[in-house]
Amino acid sequence: MAKLVECVPNFSEGRRPEVIDQICAAITAEEGVTLLDKEMDGDHNRAVVTFVCHPDLAVDAAFRGYQKAAELIDMTTHKGEHPRMGACDVCPFIPISEMTVEDAVELAHRLGKKVGEELQIPVYLYEDAATSKKRKNLAKVRTGQYEGIRDSIEKDPARKPDYGPAKMNLKSGATAIGVRFPLVAFNVYLGTNKKVIADKIADAVRSLKGGYRFVKALGFEIKERDQVQISMNLVNYTKTPIFRVFETIKSEAERYGVPVTSSEVIGLVPNDAIVDVSDFYLRLENFSKEQILEEKLRQAGGGGGKQDSFVDDVASSSPAPGGGSVAAFAGSLAAALAAMVCRLTVGKKAYASVRDELSDIRDKADGLRKELAQLVEKDKEAFDAVMASFKAGGEKLENATKHAAVVPLTVMQKSLAAMELALTVAKKGNQNSISDAGVAGLMGHAAIEGAGYNVRINLTSLKDTAYVEKMKADVQDLRTKGEQLAAEIKSTVEAAL
Repeated sequence: MAKLVECVPNFSEGRRPEVIDQICAAITAEEGVTLLDKEMDGDHNRAVVTFVCHPDLAVDAAFRGYQKAAELIDMTTHKGEHPRMGACDVCPFIPISEMTVEDAVELAHRLGKKVGEELQIPVYLYEDAATSKKRKNLAKVRTGQYEGIRDSIEKDPARKPDYGPAKMNLKSGATAIGVRFPLVAFNVYLGTNKKVIADKIADAVRSLKGGYRFVKALGFEIKERDQVQISMNLVNYTKTPIFRVFETIKSEAERYGVPVTSSEVIGLVPNDAIVDVSDFYLRLENFSKEQILEEKLRQAGGGGGKQDSFVDDVASSSPAPGGGSVAAFAGSLAAALAAMVCRLTVGKKAYASVRDELSDIRDKADGLRKELAQLVEKDKEAFDAVMASFKAGGEKLENATKHAAVVPLTVMQKSLAAMELALTVAKKGNQNSISDAGVAGLMGHAAIEGAGYNVRINLTSLKDTAYVEKMKADVQDLRTKGEQLAAEIKSTVEAAL
């Protein structure tokens, strides 16, 4: 399965679908960000949006949601049943596959810094991203809600945010950004409109009142249904399963002579959580998730994904993608390894002195990796354009061939930049990963040499001699610099091994 993170921003708007549609459009503006779900609740005046993407896309996608919410939602006029403190009230990251909690915490810090600095919104980190035990629990972070934080943030040192100004953004409020286990947002409706009963039952199951360790619960009056609701977040469904909480609520409701009329899941729910419910109520014997048809189909359709497909395409009889695309791919791997070493360094106490420098390098390496990955396809497109212009010949072919030379030259330039980053991480990064920095240098050098071949072969058919000489000089300059960097990286790595 590919590297994947889930993000579930909650917005303080549940009555204007057009607003949430615009926010979702902003979040998914970049290809690769997939909207999985959006739920709106008018009584709570709140929307829950769920999207997934590669971790490299997550911070920018979430930030675009914050930007649009700041533009369209005014907290000075907001009213609703659900506790809230900002236009984008909370934004948790949930690691799904091929990433650690530490990776997700890094995303939370990057998003918090960006939101705090660029949007001037106070940011509090919570759950696994919390900077202190007092801020681990979201309910404590949000104590007093918008109005309470607005009135105390400048006076109470305990209210100082992790990022952004120690002053309330009156229109956008404050926000909490965190990392958590996949939770289940679960509501149970009672056949009464007496909120006091909902409050007592909520207290019976919620952790803070002596109930279940992994349950957060509140009672709400749902006026449009003339009912009350127990609204819950089950923050670890493996340790406190849905069926256990539901049975307790049923039992408590019977004490008050009140029936449970229905329940609902808000947003998405992990497959295992529903399997546990089925197993409990059906009293299944020897049942496992492997017996679920869709699970078997998912496993059967596994495969290696995009990278395997690229390798297969290279191995085919088609001339493209060819060496130019492979060179670009090698360059992207060089940048990826440099970024990886940064991530294995930033946050470690022994490397506190280089945290800011390597955080900056990590971001630059991520940008180079994306650009080089795009050049993989651009090289193929440039080759196809040359083939398509052969019949026309003349100026059209000349221009297409020039472009086909420019693409690999760009690969050389960006791969050289990746090598420069690799040298820094080899010298200053986590020494347990210095071999990875060394491989980054080797891949970057291979990318430069390979892309250089592709520039030069395109130059052989050009008639513009001045252009050819200029390109040859550029290629040689990049090759020379690449050789020097490769030697310095190798020397650094060899000395440490």
